[in-house]
Amino acid sequence: MSTLRQRMRDDMRIRNLALNTQKQYLISVAAFARHFGKSPDKLGPEDIRTYQVYLLDKKRLDPSSLNVTVSALRFLYVVTLKRDWDIKVLPYARRPHKLPVVLSRQEVTQLFQAVRDLKYRTVLMTTYAAGLRVSEVTRLKLTDIDSQRMCIRVEQGKGHKDRYVILSEKLLVHLRRYWADYRPAHWLFLDHRKRTHLPISTVQTVCKLARRDAGITKEVKPHTLRHCFATHLLEAGTDLRTIQLLMGHRSLSTTAIYLHVAVQNLGDVRSPFDILPDPDTGRL
Repeated sequence: MSTLRQRMRDDMRIRNLALNTQKQYLISVAAFARHFGKSPDKLGPEDIRTYQVYLLDKKRLDPSSLNVTVSALRFLYVVTLKRDWDIKVLPYARRPHKLPVVLSRQEVTQLFQAVRDLKYRTVLMTTYAAGLRVSEVTRLKLTDIDSQRMCIRVEQGKGHKDRYVILSEKLLVHLRRYWADYRPAHWLFLDHRKRTHLPISTVQTVCKLARRDAGITKEVKPHTLRHCFATHLLEAGTDLRTIQLLMGHRSLSTTAIYLHVAVQNLGDVRSPFDILPDPDTGRL
């Protein structure tokens, strides 16, 4: 391992960046160096700009993927190499504003019914019932389920934060049924070899197959169930601040996106088209 690579890794460890973030940053910087055939400490802002254009035109990266590279290079040059640059020379790509896909309650039920395997069905139900990220649900431990206080402890979720989320009474029944069949001792959901926790990729595959078997045409990923949790809570009258805490969002503005998705009040609104004379009959 090169000295620069080790120093950057140490800098990320000192700042306690997530392991996945560390890995992706190192991959991005290595790809940048390979593109020019030079060590990054011999490259400058113009080279970075050239590389960004290359990623857009040749690799056709979307803004989110491009911004991972930008973040990695910002860290390398500003933190590790301590270059006295105006940070604006490493601009982020503007990401399009998109609303999350949300399933109806009936569609969520259909999704669960399409999963025959008890373990995998319980994983998806837990994801929805507690509003968890897929990385959080796969790393749940048996001791995280607190049936006395009716809550679930999420240990070191996104941003290295612990939080408590609600434990649904109905989910608890399913979890007990699952435990009676599988008897997990440490990790709540084990991989097929029963050696470690369930991989994220397995949950993603299960969700994809369930969507197909349920005949749902919307795009459905494990994170979709988290969006459904927040949206359905909002539609049921839960205040935004409570949803923010349950979701583990740092900012209320992040949670506020569900205001644009929830349809609890749309049934009370009448379209102006409904009060126009009918174009065929001329009558109201």
